[in-house]
Amino acid sequence: MTGFSADWLALREPHDLAARAESAATLNLRGMATRMRRDGQALDVLDLACGTGANLRALAPRLGGAQRWLLVDHDPRLLAALPGIFAAWSSAQGLVLRAEAESLRVEGPDWNADVRWRCADLASALEAVPFADAQLVTAAALLDLVSASWLDALFERLQKAKAAAFFALSVDGRVSWDPVVEEDEAVHRLFAAHQRRDKGFGPALGGEAPAMAAARLAAMGYGVSQSRSDWHIEDMAMLQAMIDGMGSAALEQEPNAHALIQAWRTRRSASLPYGRLQVGHVDLLALR
Repeated sequence: MTGFSADWLALREPHDLAARAESAATLNLRGMATRMRRDGQALDVLDLACGTGANLRALAPRLGGAQRWLLVDHDPRLLAALPGIFAAWSSAQGLVLRAEAESLRVEGPDWNADVRWRCADLASALEAVPFADAQLVTAAALLDLVSASWLDALFERLQKAKAAAFFALSVDGRVSWDPVVEEDEAVHRLFAAHQRRDKGFGPALGGEAPAMAAARLAAMGYGVSQSRSDWHIEDMAMLQAMIDGMGSAALEQEPNAHALIQAWRTRRSASLPYGRLQVGHVDLLALR
């Protein structure tokens, strides 16, 4: 599976939070969590491809009440960073954090979460993940990286566990730069093709992921709600990271397009002080 650095995850997190706020009014996660709790007990949440725990930090306050989280990722370095990252976040947010050797407890004003984590390769060992214990299965920025066959395997386990699902921040293929430059269309076409390459799960769905996931979950009897959760990027550091990332992906997809991609990078970098970028994402909630 393609790895992601802690630095990149930290850079994107504020944009993810702003994007999530766009869908929060439409998708009532707190109401869902209240209905799902068994006799007032904690809500059991399974977070797939958790990275440095950004999904929990975004969702736990929205879910409210008592929660138990299991965070799963293939990268032991990201998992090892969790205690320090959660300590800094808790301090900044005025939360209470209690840390043990392999678990954390975070207490907010009207919610609390007991947090454990496990290292597992979701691409090759999905059967090792304890879906049976989960009432809510969640992931952020994952569905566009996986294949249709892997998605089917995930949904089979989801249905067997009788769990709900919330998948945040899946790209849907919409990309809009302002100002427009003449190489945009060609670079975006190469970038979209690169998104469909195998990321470790088989041929990736890329921008088709949200629509395919929604259709397959609906066919399985789930009630599916969707809401846009777009990135609206104006700060220069994130814009530069997007230029570098999209340019590198386009060049990897078509090495013979070096001159075109370099021209695009030059024009895009020149527009950084006044440039803007919108990247389309979708949040998807599936309830039995």
